[in-house]
Amino acid sequence: MPNKDSAKKALRQTKKRVALNQARKDAYKRAIKQTVKALEAGAREDAQKFVREAQKAIGKAAKRGVLKKKAASRKLSRLMKKVNAAAR
Repeated sequence: MPNKDSAKKALRQTKKRVALNQARKDAYKRAIKQTVKALEAGAREDAQKFVREAQKAIGKAAKRGVLKKKAASRKLSRLMKKVNAAAR
């Protein structure tokens, strides 16, 4: 445990940031899983709705530094590839 006041504050800040980052990470992962599940079930309309949520969540994660920009781009690209393949 930290002894100095500044170290205690840093620990509080770190815990808060970890929680926020984990929530953002969970959000984009959940959105991707929902989209893929909808595609496998054959529900294209639901998949379209979920893919928009996934785009938003991935963008926010990349903006906040939870996910690197190129990793976000790659995930989004692979997801859209699946969506477009299912649309045919």
